[in-house]
Amino acid sequence: MFTMEMAEMEDFVGLEPSSGNISAMVFPVADELFKEPMKKKRRSDRDQRLRAFPSVEQSALKEYDRLESRTRRVLSNTYQKLIQSVFLEDSIPNGVKYLINRLLVLIEKPSLDPIYIGLLGSTGAGKSSLINAIIQQAMFLPVSGESTCTSCIVQVSSGCCEHYQAKIHLLSDQEWKEELKNLTQLLHMTEERDGEEADLWDRDEAVDADEATWKLRVIYGAGVEGKKYEDLLSARPRVKIPASRVILLQAEEARELSVKLDPYIRTQRRDQEEEELAETQIWPLIKHVEVTLPRSALIPEGVVLVDIPGTGDFNCKRDEMWKKTIDKCSAIWVISDIERVSGARAHEELLSESIRACQRGLCRDIALVVTKTDKLHLPEYLRERKMGNPVIQSQRDAILERNETIKLKRNRLLKERLKRKLPADLKVLEASDLVYTVSAQEYWKQALLTEEQTEIPKLREYIRKRLLDEKRRMVTKYVTEAFGLLLLMEGFSSADSLLNEHLHMSGLRQFVGEKTEMLEKAIEQSFARMEQPLREGVQVARSAYRRILGACLVRSRGNQGFHQTLKAVCLKHGVYASRTLARIDLNEAITRPIYDQIDPVFGDIFRASKPTSSALMPHIDAFKHSLQEKMTEIRIRNGWKYDSYKKSFLIQEISAILGGLEDYILRRKRRIYESVTSSVQSDLRPCYEEAAQITGKKACERMKDVIRRGVDRQVAEGMFERARERMQHQFQLLKRGITEKVKGSVATMLTLASSQGDGLYKELADIRSEHKEMEKLHRGLREAAENAQLRRAMQNFLLGPSSSTAGHPNATLPPPRE
Repeated sequence: MFTMEMAEMEDFVGLEPSSGNISAMVFPVADELFKEPMKKKRRSDRDQRLRAFPSVEQSALKEYDRLESRTRRVLSNTYQKLIQSVFLEDSIPNGVKYLINRLLVLIEKPSLDPIYIGLLGSTGAGKSSLINAIIQQAMFLPVSGESTCTSCIVQVSSGCCEHYQAKIHLLSDQEWKEELKNLTQLLHMTEERDGEEADLWDRDEAVDADEATWKLRVIYGAGVEGKKYEDLLSARPRVKIPASRVILLQAEEARELSVKLDPYIRTQRRDQEEEELAETQIWPLIKHVEVTLPRSALIPEGVVLVDIPGTGDFNCKRDEMWKKTIDKCSAIWVISDIERVSGARAHEELLSESIRACQRGLCRDIALVVTKTDKLHLPEYLRERKMGNPVIQSQRDAILERNETIKLKRNRLLKERLKRKLPADLKVLEASDLVYTVSAQEYWKQALLTEEQTEIPKLREYIRKRLLDEKRRMVTKYVTEAFGLLLLMEGFSSADSLLNEHLHMSGLRQFVGEKTEMLEKAIEQSFARMEQPLREGVQVARSAYRRILGACLVRSRGNQGFHQTLKAVCLKHGVYASRTLARIDLNEAITRPIYDQIDPVFGDIFRASKPTSSALMPHIDAFKHSLQEKMTEIRIRNGWKYDSYKKSFLIQEISAILGGLEDYILRRKRRIYESVTSSVQSDLRPCYEEAAQITGKKACERMKDVIRRGVDRQVAEGMFERARERMQHQFQLLKRGITEKVKGSVATMLTLASSQGDGLYKELADIRSEHKEMEKLHRGLREAAENAQLRRAMQNFLLGPSSSTAGHPNATLPPPRE
């Protein structure tokens, strides 16, 4: 029984299953950990890493760094003592194996998971220019003119490297074969078209008609248009492709790396001479690019800015990466230039995608960043300006007034839209600033606006605030978990333990079982709230799908230019993304009525704050608090004197176990949310494949007919009802996963805490000094929080409300918004 519980616990906390031979499992790693695992960093190195922060925030980060490094040192010392105490033993109790594995996981745990901030915008919106301004490297990433732009996902971060580096990741061999097959299908689909259709094909203005030809020519050279897929598989590419599928670039200076990197990430002109740059011959294979800067005084280490093309990609793997990249961003900036922010279709679609990311992914914050705000035609602005307003004295005054008006209006509209889709208590809805009006060009020129008025410094402050909050959260969790583990080890060394008797007499195991059943019922009731909106959504979808599908398949100027696009949609099973055309997703479109109904309830279920009848996490928190209160009650009633360590361990370990449960729920959340669309796509797959094979006369209309008839048939056979059932099934799988993990993990915890009675007791090394040090560090968490509040209050008092928050990285800033 214990072995099975341990296996469940190890799976839950991310450990490798324990083997019977403890020496084979642990000792090879132990030799390295006898040495100090985390070398002391030089003070100058630490100060350089924190240069991006003003003095008040630097003090807070240094305090958290000190708590973390000392905790790692305590854990390392404890690990060494534990290994030495069991080194010569033939048989080691499972409880001790558990301690060894937990120590290893904590020692090797990264200080901070990367914080991804996604910049989501259409071509030419100014994403690259904005990143260049934030990192203060003009023209580092290629900026858009009329036709050039960043052509793939680009991640920019700073690190401990001394040079500027870029890793260019290419499609794998299998991924390129998949794209090659689709490209050849697109090229060969017109073999039987008549003259009229051929003429329409040649005049295609909706999408780049020769996209497939262009890609194939770049890789294989001229004359590939008529070749079949099988022939191209054996063709030799013109450019050498590294076996690792990674190209590494490095330079001493930013400008040098920019020159090297530019050919890979800039959209290439089709009239470019073939001999001009050999690097351009590999761009169709590029999947994504990672750029690492040396430690910066402007962008802190641990933050990753992600330049995300707005529409996704024709290649399935790149498109899947596009979606996953959006979903792993904890914050999304929707980038829209000043001329497109009001009602443009692309802008609205990007906002919708960002809101969906909040529902299905890790995103907790959305901001609208309006770019190119230095653009203003003064005579036209003055003519349209309302009479009675203060007189405009200059172009600068007009720009600032216009920008403030846009911020107020767009902030109100965005907040209203988020309220309709997201839980009412989400922090982003409490923010005073959801809209930023920036000008990268004026940041460099400062002809009309000051550096502060360009709002680039405000975005840097936003970045620092997110990192500081995450560092505080991670260190608090880390120190608390380490403290609980030391409490357990100290309890293992207590020979006077009477806890097993108390556990038996108090009926704690029975109490846990009862509370687990109550938690299961609460989860069931929470998920039951989805039934009504799901049913209502299905009804709306059944009545609206023909209208929605018709709008997707009909173009205002007929089929001209739509033939190839529709073919691509069918080849990709209802989804098509290109560089020049708005993203098309038939599956998402016809299921949108369902999501419109379920979004508010779905968001309410996965909210993390105020308890409601449908919110999931508050029920788990209530379960945690009930167990912790029971521990305290038992201690008081039975007068625990010798086992206060184990009692404290139980309380701390409950928090660690259920904290890990939140990560598990977040991982399942995306699968649940996308189950409706993926179900519909699966059901419609045969009709997409049938339509994709159509060629010859009137092929476009015939493809449309196949799609319409296929959708009608599937709807009549219960397609939307099956999608509803699949989402409900995913909710049931989540409920089962939660309860099984809670049962197994808590049972293992209780077994560990009562290990002496189970014959698992082992006298371990004396770790009293480490335990005392860990107690001090645990108290230091509260002191760190109090110190941060005190520094902030003193800062506000000394600076006063009129102080400027200039953009210099070491300028002292007012407290950022929560």
